[in-house]
Amino acid sequence: MDIKHKSKLKRNVTLPMLVFYGLGNIFGAGIYVLIGEIAGISGIYLPLSFLLACVVVFFTALTYAELSARHPLSAGVAVYINAGFKSSALSTVVGLTIALSGLLSSATLLHGFHNYLSIFIQTPEIIITLIVVILITAIAIWGISQSIIITALLTLIETFGLVMVIYVGFDHISLDRETLKSFIPPMDISLINAIILGAFLAFYAFIGFEDMVNIAEEVKDPTKTMPKAIIITLAIATLFYITIAVVSISVVPANELAHASAPLAKVYETATHSKATILSIIALFAVINGALVQIIMVSRLFYGMSTQGWIPNILSIVHPKTSTPINATILAGLLVFLLATTFPILTLAQSTSFLIFIVFTLVNVSLLITKLRDPHPQGIRNYPIAIPIIAIILNLTLLGFQIVSGF
Repeated sequence: MDIKHKSKLKRNVTLPMLVFYGLGNIFGAGIYVLIGEIAGISGIYLPLSFLLACVVVFFTALTYAELSARHPLSAGVAVYINAGFKSSALSTVVGLTIALSGLLSSATLLHGFHNYLSIFIQTPEIIITLIVVILITAIAIWGISQSIIITALLTLIETFGLVMVIYVGFDHISLDRETLKSFIPPMDISLINAIILGAFLAFYAFIGFEDMVNIAEEVKDPTKTMPKAIIITLAIATLFYITIAVVSISVVPANELAHASAPLAKVYETATHSKATILSIIALFAVINGALVQIIMVSRLFYGMSTQGWIPNILSIVHPKTSTPINATILAGLLVFLLATTFPILTLAQSTSFLIFIVFTLVNVSLLITKLRDPHPQGIRNYPIAIPIIAIILNLTLLGFQIVSGF
């Protein structure tokens, strides 16, 4: 039986499900794993790094919102590039680049999983990584509806964990004039550079909204649903990120936060003078959630590129019972395991951000070309042409700072 032609993806994903899918990825990626690393770079100006990263991401998010409405297809980024540049070769390279970034991101999260698990038990990281990869790959194969329901539940759990941290640490925030002034850096080149480099890493924490477009063929009414979901997801994530950053730096000194293997657990324990058992368990769920979302994203990207004829046909095979791209999902899980057991967490996160900045720049250029070619598409929310232009400038500026400072 020709499985590829008899089985197709099903449109089961609604707006709330899509928002949970995006939040599950974003929250797991940034706050629970990397906030300590960012504090080690930008110090007390940690909230400013998150704010700067948000500003950079915002303009590109609007670009994705418009492109997702224009081209509601799996392999979204590769399709967007092809629509602008009319080059299947460039689309293939960019598609594989965004797949690599997703794999690197998932591998980063698996390191974070081991760090939080080590609070309870000491187990070889390679064994834990293998078990978790098998688990999340099996869930991703099970079905998109089941996967996103699980993602939604895990997102609620991890959001509760963030609320816990905010609640116990809120009293430590001082809003007096002197404290507020301390969050504003003097005009010192080294400090400004540290904030920007912190923003480069904090940028990784916002990665996730762009992954949403890769399940467009499983979303109900994607032309309207996808843009709304992207903006809502980013707004919620930003609100939590800035609040958590302020709370964390108010409770734990930046140098201590930077050396904590489980940073939010450290914030909770310092604020309450008690073990962060519940929070650490929640963090484990959060990290699994983020890794699961990335594997789903990469598998759909492989599937979409395969249906376009850009990569081997075998990756477009959809299982008739689960309606999921089974071969693409297994490949994604295998690659995540190899990356997680090969590279350290900071290298994985920095590499992800570096690749994403390049892809985001190309996507914004593609929208710019597309808008010049077709400025007023029928039935599509059309943003000003200044949006992709500003996004290109911001992305290249942050990327330039990272290159000059030594990637």
